[in-house]
Amino acid sequence: MRAPGAAVACGDGRDEPERCLSPAGRLAAVVCLGALGSLGFCSNLLVLLLFWRFRALRSPINLLLLNIALSDLLGCALGTPLGLAAGASAAPGAACAWHGFATALCGIISLISLAVLSYERYCTMTRTAEPDTTNYRKAWAGIILSWTYSLLWTVPPLFGWSSYGPEGPGITCSVNWHSKDANNTSYIICLFIFCLVIPFAIIVYSYGKLLCAVTQVSRFLSSFCLWPQSRQKPMITTAHPEDSSALR
Repeated sequence: MRAPGAAVACGDGRDEPERCLSPAGRLAAVVCLGALGSLGFCSNLLVLLLFWRFRALRSPINLLLLNIALSDLLGCALGTPLGLAAGASAAPGAACAWHGFATALCGIISLISLAVLSYERYCTMTRTAEPDTTNYRKAWAGIILSWTYSLLWTVPPLFGWSSYGPEGPGITCSVNWHSKDANNTSYIICLFIFCLVIPFAIIVYSYGKLLCAVTQVSRFLSSFCLWPQSRQKPMITTAHPEDSSALR
């Protein structure tokens, strides 16, 4: 008898037949997953090599971009082999759990890094002082925050608060979205609020305020450029009779 809240494997006879793939379909999905993972690994590795090759790119703000590329690289390097192992078999196991953990960890790191990056860009554009390009403390603090925050929300399913298991037709693994018990539902709600709504709200707020600031500066500059032209008075010349007689 299946334990309450446990993930159901596709193809073990207990799942809906329409959600399960045939062996040929499973093989095709695994091949596509491997191709996408390889492409993502190579592209993010290229970004890391560019940061290593050109020292001018190693600015504090670009460290957050480097952190995003690193998390995506680890997601491809760790998640793709585990996903291939999980997708090759019909029954969930340790490979499926670790694949769900790796993809969730790297995905949340990227999202938190984007939120920190958007807020940092907003602060940089709106502050009056010149930004310090040699201060890396804030950038490293944002990187440590992204990793710590992501670990805080992706480790609990490994220890009993919800779980990782197959999703969809069983090709990929993620958080157990199917169980309706209180243990799993509470985690899904917290994950949705703290790992999606709040970072997305920070991104929208930061870029919204930045857009408003850019719009105000653009309007001020346009009005400042038109102000001298409005103060210029037209010059009216009058012809005198003496001038016309002199011309004759």
